[in-house]
Amino acid sequence: MKISVLLPYKENFSENYAGAVSLFVKDIAKNSCYFKSTYIFGNTSFKKPFLKNYINIDLKKKIFESSSKIYVNEFLSQEKKINSDIIEIHNRPNYIKYFKNLKKKIILYFHNDPLSMTGSTSLRDRIFLLNNIDKIIFNSKWSQKRFFIDIDNEYLLKQKTAVCFQSTSKTKINFNKKKKIISFVGKLNSAKGYDLFGNAIIKILDDFKEWKAVVYGDEPRENILFKHKNLIINDYTKHEKILNFLKTVSISVVCSRWEEPFGRTSLEAASRGSAVIISNRGGLPETTNSAIILKNLSSNDIYNEIKKLISNKKRLRNLQKSNYKNFIFNHKYISDLIDNIRSEFNISYKLNYIQNKPIKIMHITNFNERFNGRLHYNTGRRLNNGFIRNGHNVLSISDRDVLHNNKSIKDFNGQDALDNKIIDSFNHLKPDLVILGHADRVNQDTLLRLKQFNKNLKIAQWFLDPLSKYGPDHENNKKRILNNVEIIDNSFLTTDPNSLSFKIPNSYFMPNPCDEAFETLSNYEKDCNFDVFFAMSHGVHRGGLKAGKNDDRELFINKLIKLNHKLKFDVYGMNNVQPIWADNFIYKISNSYMGLNLSRGKPIKYYSSDRLVQLMGNGLLTFVDKKTQLNDFFNNNELIFYKDIHDLSYKLNKYKKDTLNGKKIAQRGKKKYFKHFNSNIISDYIIAKTFDVKSKYDFIW
Repeated sequence: MKISVLLPYKENFSENYAGAVSLFVKDIAKNSCYFKSTYIFGNTSFKKPFLKNYINIDLKKKIFESSSKIYVNEFLSQEKKINSDIIEIHNRPNYIKYFKNLKKKIILYFHNDPLSMTGSTSLRDRIFLLNNIDKIIFNSKWSQKRFFIDIDNEYLLKQKTAVCFQSTSKTKINFNKKKKIISFVGKLNSAKGYDLFGNAIIKILDDFKEWKAVVYGDEPRENILFKHKNLIINDYTKHEKILNFLKTVSISVVCSRWEEPFGRTSLEAASRGSAVIISNRGGLPETTNSAIILKNLSSNDIYNEIKKLISNKKRLRNLQKSNYKNFIFNHKYISDLIDNIRSEFNISYKLNYIQNKPIKIMHITNFNERFNGRLHYNTGRRLNNGFIRNGHNVLSISDRDVLHNNKSIKDFNGQDALDNKIIDSFNHLKPDLVILGHADRVNQDTLLRLKQFNKNLKIAQWFLDPLSKYGPDHENNKKRILNNVEIIDNSFLTTDPNSLSFKIPNSYFMPNPCDEAFETLSNYEKDCNFDVFFAMSHGVHRGGLKAGKNDDRELFINKLIKLNHKLKFDVYGMNNVQPIWADNFIYKISNSYMGLNLSRGKPIKYYSSDRLVQLMGNGLLTFVDKKTQLNDFFNNNELIFYKDIHDLSYKLNKYKKDTLNGKKIAQRGKKKYFKHFNSNIISDYIIAKTFDVKSKYDFIW
C-alpha cells in the first residue's frame, strides 16, 4: 500500500527550524511498516530533508492565484506518477476542497485547534470534512471535542475520527545526573506565557542561587526580555539537542495562555524524566498524568509551584520518576496506531472480483419474514441463492420486516432502527456491493454514509414492478425507482429501459430469474386435471382479497372464460376465490397443463411479473401477449404468443387438443428458461455489470 503525505505549504521538513508537524511526520514515517512505500511532499528552501523519500514541490507562483491551490495542484500532478492508495494531509483542512472528487482514501491530521483553522471554523466546514474525508486524526481529545462542537453525532465521532497523540523517543535516564535546571522551551511570547515564566523565574533564581534556568526559543514579533546571571537564553536549536538537554533538566515549565492543542514540549520533558508544571489549557493535561497543573495562571502561582518542588526533594524525585515511568507515547506506539488506521483501507475491491474471488454482498430487500413463509417464494430469495451458488458471501436484511418490528413511540415508523441496522451491519461485514430490491425506504443519507465509509463501494438496485406510463401505479413506481438513483451505480429492471417514458441512468434489463430449488415441477410429464391456470396476488400483505379491489385483468379473464366453455380454468385471486401462496401455490399449479401470463396494464417491451417464471419454470405450456416482445428470447416452439383475446382463445383450444406438441413446447420452454435465465446467471449478470467486468456466463439479452 502506497501513501502520499502532503505537508503544509512552506513547512520545513529538515533539521533547520523544523516545526511540530515535520517532526511528527518524520518520526511516524521512520517507524511505520509502510515506510518504504511512503512519499512525503512539501515546499521548503532547505536542501537537506529529514528523509530520502521527501519530494520537494517547487512552485512558480502565478499572479492572482492562491498559493494553496497552486501547491495542491502541483502535488496532485506529481502524485499521479506514484498513484498512492492513501493521501494524508497535515494541518490544512482548506486543502480538502481540492481532493473531494479524488478516488483515493483521504486522511486529514489536525495539529491545531480546528476552530482556529481556515476550512474548519464553521459548522458547515466541519460537516463538509466529515462527508469528504475517510478519517480525521486529532492530536488530542481536546482538539477532537472542539471539532464536534454543535455536531451531536457519537457514531461519526467513533467511525470517522481518531486521536493519535504526538510522540517522542524514549531513552534511558540516570536521575542522579539530573541538574538543578529549570527549563522553558518554545516561542518567547505572551501566548506561551513566557512573560509569566520570566517574572517567576527571576524571583526563584534570587531565592535559590544554586539553581539555573535555561530557555530555548525565539520570537521576533515580541520583545520580552529578562536578565539574570543564572538565566541562560538560547535561540532556536535543533530538536535532537533539545531532547538531550532535557535529560539533565529537573523542572520544566509549560505555562501557555493559549489553548495548546496538545503540547509537545511537556510530552518531551515528561519522557526525559522532568517534573512538569503546566497550565490547564487545551490538550496540555493529556501529555502526562503526573504533571502539576496550575490552578491559576499567574507568575505568583508558577513561583510557588517551583519553590515547593525545590524545597521538597523527595516529591521532586517522585514526580520525575512518575513522568518517566508512565510515558507511553513513543514513536513506535503512535506509529502502530496510525498504521492500524491505514490498514483499514488496505482493500482492493474491484480486483477481488476480476480475479474471480468471492465478494461480500449486503442484500437489502423485503424477505417477508413476518409472514412466516407465506411469501417465501420471491425474487429476493432467488437472487440470494444465485449469489451464494456463485461463491459469494451474502448478508441479507429484510427492510420491511425491520421497519415493522421496530415501531415505537420514539421511532414511530421504525426508520431509525433500519438505518442503524444497515450501518452497523455494513461496518461489521464491510461489503464490496450493496444491492437494493424495492428498498425505497432506505434513507439516502444512509447510502451516502456507506459511500463515505468506502469510496469503492458499489450500490445496485433491482426493480420488478411495472414502470410503463400505461401501467398501474406509474407515478409512484417512477418515484420509487428514481428515489436514490444519483448515488446508485446501476439499476436492473424487468422492463426494457429504452421503452420507458423517462430515463433511468445506468439501467439494464434484467429477466426474472428462475431457481432450481423453487421451480421444481415438470407438468409436461403428466396429465393434469385443469387446462388453464391463472392466479393474481391481490392482497399480498393481507393474504386475502380486499372488498372492492379489482383490475382490468379480471375483466379479461372473465371474458376469456365465457368464450371458452370447453376449457377447464383454475383461477385464483378473483371472483371471490382467495389467492394462493407458498406450498399451496405449488400444489395448485401442479394440476394445470397450460398457464396464462398476464400482467397489469398495457403490455410493454419485456415486462412481466415473476409469474412467467412460475409458469415456464414449472413446465406449463405458457401463453403471453405478443406485444411484450419476448419473442426476442423465445421462439414459437418454446413459448406461445397471442395477439388478442380471440387469438388466445383459438390457441388455448388448439393445444388442449394437441397435447403432444403442447407438452414438447412446454419442455423446451422450461429448458430454455433454465439455461439462460436461472438465478446463477442473473445474479452474476448484476455483479458483472455493476463492476464493469466480464461475466463467466453468456447472456442472450
